[in-house]
Amino acid sequence: MIRALMWILAAILLGGIVHLSTVLALPQAAKQDAYSRLTPLAQVNIMVPLAAPTAASAIMPFMDPAFAAAVCRYDLTDGSLKLIAPVSPAYTSVTFYTRKSVAYYAINDRAAGRRSIELDLMTPEQHAEVPEEEDVTAADRLIIESPSTTGLIVLRALAPQPALMAAARSALAAATCGIQPVQ
Repeated sequence: MIRALMWILAAILLGGIVHLSTVLALPQAAKQDAYSRLTPLAQVNIMVPLAAPTAASAIMPFMDPAFAAAVCRYDLTDGSLKLIAPVSPAYTSVTFYTRKSVAYYAINDRAAGRRSIELDLMTPEQHAEVPEEEDVTAADRLIIESPSTTGLIVLRALAPQPALMAAARSALAAATCGIQPVQ
């Protein structure tokens, strides 16, 4: 009896280890991650609006049809990136992902507290090279450190009613992301 319980316990433990390792390894082995799906649609360091999701076709899974979305595939090898995103009338959010689809920073229009979300995205090495100016405070210049040189910026604007989708899309169309000129 005890021997059978030990075998069952060992089988459950082995099954748990196999399950956990599979779940943790799956994102690394996925061929159609978000970055790969968006590569043909979005040029590097340019904000591109995404088509509205439908039941038959959606670029990404679980896209909410109440949100207009735009994406910027970034590459920081040539310098830091400047993101400027005007806020929509209802709600706007910006989320940053690494190349492996790990979210590392998010901000919304309420946290930004302005009419637009403006920030600089750079690697830790690029951030170390930025001169510290006494007259520039953290409220004046929001700097985000990216853990990788490539990744995605996803901008979403809420349209609480279908009639407001045009306003949300126009807010996203005015958004820009591009390499900052060296000063």
